[in-house]
Amino acid sequence: MLQVRLARVHDDQVERLRAWLLGLNQRQDEVRETFRNEGVRHEQAYLLRTSDGFVLVYAAEMEDAEAAHRAHAASTLPIDLQHREVMQAAQAGPADAELLYELRL
Repeated sequence: MLQVRLARVHDDQVERLRAWLLGLNQRQDEVRETFRNEGVRHEQAYLLRTSDGFVLVYAAEMEDAEAAHRAHAASTLPIDLQHREVMQAAQAGPADAELLYELRL
């Protein structure tokens, strides 16, 4: 399953969010452990500058979205605790988007 989330980002959290997400590239072993625990196969994060501020686009491919979210919420791994804290502080609510096409096999 592919899941894409769009969230507005608080202006004062943009640099912290950028640094956190870029830093995950240096912590790939920890991220992969999280992936195994959650059933995640692939993630991507983009930061878009818009006329209304920044939007985080977070895409993840996983086996079961509900199971992945439960596993992440229950995780006590340091990287997951830090990730939840950074993401909660950064997000200013959902970004409006119009889904124009979706198809699953």
